Amino acid sequence: MLLRPRQKELVTRTVAALNKHNNTLAVAPTGAGKTIMLSAIIGEMFRHKSGKACVLAHRDELTFQNEDKFRRVNPGISTGVFDASVKSWRGDVTFAMVQTLSRESNLPTIPALDVLVIDEAHHVRAESYRRVIDHVRSVNPSVKLLRSEEHTSELQSRLQI
Repeated sequence: MLLRPRQKELVTRTVAALNKHNNTLAVAPTGAGKTIMLSAIIGEMFRHKSGKACVLAHRDELTFQNEDKFRRVNPGISTGVFDASVKSWRGDVTFAMVQTLSRESNLPTIPALDVLVIDEAHHVRAESYRRVIDHVRSVNPSVKLLRSEEHTSELQSRLQI
């Protein structure tokens, strides 16, 4: 899949920020192709070396949408799903539901991750997200944390990160 120049720029800048700081926020306007760009970011990070990533969302629709678009952008990278019905870490990139993953019984199953993506960053302050982030960082303190958000007029008030 070919990215538009502005999408390539976000991917390049985000990868550079993650490599430098291990933590960044990617903001894109509604309709810019945020899921495609997130997929390209992970693909770029794993282009020269394999790794383990998790894309965390709060709704089933987002989990399946993210995985579907990721496969289109990165057909050579394997995927898995961790939700109420399927709990698999077999893929290089796992698409997970925060409600399921944040349970005490599921946290210990999380492998050492190289990248953790939080889709819709305004949720990151919720206790369920904090449990996952804290656990992932305890296993790998140098995990790269990417938070993503669509730009809306209310973004400033929602993002208290």
